[in-house]
Amino acid sequence: MLKPTMPRLTQAPNLAIATLWADALKGEGIATSVQRQYLSSVAGELPPDQCLPEVWIQDAAQEVRARELLYQLQHVPQRRWRCSCGELVEGGFEQCWACAAWMPR
Repeated sequence: MLKPTMPRLTQAPNLAIATLWADALKGEGIATSVQRQYLSSVAGELPPDQCLPEVWIQDAAQEVRARELLYQLQHVPQRRWRCSCGELVEGGFEQCWACAAWMPR
């Protein structure tokens, strides 16, 4: 019986994002690897979309879970709240960068 191939999970816009996604998946117990991490130097020789780094997982049985986790990483809730110190905090931040107070629940 043939062993299932490693599924490609996604392309990333850059190596830093690919590495962050792969590390987050590894932290959840999903073995991953980043492929094409060195191809940015040949963009122009090859089509740019073929030079983007890719995140692959080793176990095809974990693909559904990996895709769910990746979706959560790519869709972090964006918030906008005003801290008690008066600072407007936007994005996925739950702590004020001006006074270190936590976002009210």
